[in-house]
Amino acid sequence: MKYEHQKIEKKWQEKWEAQGAFHASNTSSKPKYYTLVEFPYPSGQGLHVGHPRSYTALDIVSRKRRMQGYNVLFPMGWDAFGLPTENYAIKNHVHPASVTEKNIARFKQQLQSLGLSFDWSREINTTDPSYYKWTQWIFIQLFKHHLAYKKEMAVNWCTSCKCVLANEEVVGGVCERCGSEVVRRVKSQWMLKITEYAQRLLDDLDLVDYPDRVKTQQRNWIGRSTGAEVDFPTTAGDLLTVYTTRPDTLYGVTYMVMSPEHPFIEKWADRISNLDEIRAYQTEASKKSDFERTEVAHDKTGIRIEGVSVLHPLTGKEVPIFISDYVLVSYGTGAIMAVPAHDTRDWEFAKKFSLPIIEVVQGGNVEEAPFTDCGTGILVNSGILNGLCVEEAKEKITSYLTEKGIGRAKVNFKLRDWVFSRQRYWGEPIPIVKCETCGYVPLPESELPLVLPDVESYEPTDTGESPLAKMTDWVQTTCPVCGKPAMRETDTMPQWAGSSWYFLRYMDPHNSEALAGKEALDYWTPVDWYNGGMEHTTLHLLYSRFWHKFLYDIGVVPTPEPYAKRTSHGMILGENGEKMSKSRGNVVNPDAIVSEYGADTMRLYEMFIGDFEKAAPWSSAGIKGCRRFIERYWNLQNILVPQETVRKEVEGAFHKAIKKVTEDIETLKYNTAIAALMSLINTVSNTGAITREELRIFTLLLCPFAPHVAEEVWEANALGTGFASLQPWPQYEEALCREDTVEIAVQVNGKLRARLNLAADIQAADAIAAAKADGKIAAAIEGKQTVKEIYVPGKLVNLVVK
Repeated sequence: MKYEHQKIEKKWQEKWEAQGAFHASNTSSKPKYYTLVEFPYPSGQGLHVGHPRSYTALDIVSRKRRMQGYNVLFPMGWDAFGLPTENYAIKNHVHPASVTEKNIARFKQQLQSLGLSFDWSREINTTDPSYYKWTQWIFIQLFKHHLAYKKEMAVNWCTSCKCVLANEEVVGGVCERCGSEVVRRVKSQWMLKITEYAQRLLDDLDLVDYPDRVKTQQRNWIGRSTGAEVDFPTTAGDLLTVYTTRPDTLYGVTYMVMSPEHPFIEKWADRISNLDEIRAYQTEASKKSDFERTEVAHDKTGIRIEGVSVLHPLTGKEVPIFISDYVLVSYGTGAIMAVPAHDTRDWEFAKKFSLPIIEVVQGGNVEEAPFTDCGTGILVNSGILNGLCVEEAKEKITSYLTEKGIGRAKVNFKLRDWVFSRQRYWGEPIPIVKCETCGYVPLPESELPLVLPDVESYEPTDTGESPLAKMTDWVQTTCPVCGKPAMRETDTMPQWAGSSWYFLRYMDPHNSEALAGKEALDYWTPVDWYNGGMEHTTLHLLYSRFWHKFLYDIGVVPTPEPYAKRTSHGMILGENGEKMSKSRGNVVNPDAIVSEYGADTMRLYEMFIGDFEKAAPWSSAGIKGCRRFIERYWNLQNILVPQETVRKEVEGAFHKAIKKVTEDIETLKYNTAIAALMSLINTVSNTGAITREELRIFTLLLCPFAPHVAEEVWEANALGTGFASLQPWPQYEEALCREDTVEIAVQVNGKLRARLNLAADIQAADAIAAAKADGKIAAAIEGKQTVKEIYVPGKLVNLVVK
């Protein structure tokens, strides 16, 4: 009987979908379990072999949960707005909607060919007006609660894509997508006030089961610090306020630095005697990304502001002010106090510009190098702080500044508000109009969705406006409040918008009255297990947590956190160990693998390839090995005997395998779970037979990993009624999982001398006697006095001799 994977896999994929085998119910009496994978961006290139690794991993969890009696929601959809599709549409003179439709069809066919148990009845698409109606609705709620606002700000502008880029999209001063120069431009942008939630985003990490590295990335991105704000009087009459985490070093300030974009520069323009020089520096700074400007290795540049200086608030001494691009207007107050004796960056700047360096925490030679390891040092040259340790000095100076009205304690965050507008066509229209009388006004909710209009040209404008700005008939409208003429917002939302709440729509995707019904939200929220790439564990995770918390605050969702558990996977590399790319010629097409070896083989291999959380290289030999394993399972039918029990000689092996696979799925140790099944098939094959009950159990254990072949064997041998995928999960008895023997390490004076296989329940005296009887141990202790005998049950014997 030949194993014909193409025929078998097509058959079961059609059967599962025809009978809705994996469709979740919103009214089930079973306990719920919601597994989620990040929905893909449907590009023209289709799936790569990295996609199935994540999807198959959570598919295995989902299949096991169904077999354990859960009502499982495991959905899929499309994150389909975005710049790559728009650029392709521009280049090929086709509508982005047509491109998206074609790409989705290809992705869906590929995903279905892998036998993933998605509930396709809940498929969503962020470009569908019935979906983005609710994205727009959420934006309006944010606007009404003063969390969405318009602001003039310097942004990263790609000179080729002609759109705003996030800091993370600028690499080495060029656009990550197209490689063109990125410059800084001041533009009016829609912003979302995520900073309002900074503390809660930190605190509530204690509520969720995320890997430590993910929590660390979240905490670092939010960047909470405690310190003080200090007001420095200026000779222009203004107060220049700075934030510092080290107010104890205030006496060591020898100069100040402002961002080149600081608003005081315009205010002081008539006082600054070297304004032309300042302007030239501002222009150069505008060409650099925030990342470039704040790089530690970045060469320090700056210009002294001639005509205005500050007065030290404690000593009254006049202190010079510089502008430098390593200070960002978006962080803190846009200005810093420089203490070169105890900060490497400040020290390098001070040396370059021949500025004073004053030691204020004792230790080192600050003229030769900054003394930065000063967390527990003693204050010197610091007036009222002399002799205090750092922590005492921080407390005293903060109280003093507050008492004198020249400073205050302050908590600060690195997290910035979210730039939420793009000057592009292919995105959600922002449902706001601008009225000369009423200002910015949201559309009435009854008028949603505000549908993206057809345009003849998707080309971005040279002025930086969205292509929608050219559609005057669409742009010109009336104010919903006063009825006077108004203009629609022509910027669109970023791709992050639709992905920040998509998991909620899966719960009730066909609801036309709400983003999801209350009963569905109460039943399914939160997501029980969410898996995705490490590249999305900062921004996407933060943004979606922020939106969810806001929806929780306004009573839409029942939990403060969207995801109870988050895991991340490592990427699959080419056979040469390098990241897969067309330029390297090492891309593996999953369609070719499925065609030649079968989806079950590919699923097994991607789970067997190595530690799920780490990157792993593709191996042609490895894929062939997994195919051989499936064929060995298939051929078990040739040695099947009509016995409805598990034979005594293999009973322990089966119970150990059930336990191993059960536990390893929960910890994503798929490689060792599959290894346990490979070991079990060896044990069974060595007996020359397999009973129906043994084949039934083996089939159910294999089913989450290789579901098509498992279903075929289940049906062909009448091992049970209904789908194998929906049978109860096998159970094990702990007593039958115990090893009869264990390997004991034998040490003499702590040095390993031998290893013995002894009975698992051996007593201490017998284990020590067996150790002494071993030839190597006997020789090692001969003629010596035994001082101590140690037995660690099931692990080791240590004999201490002299």
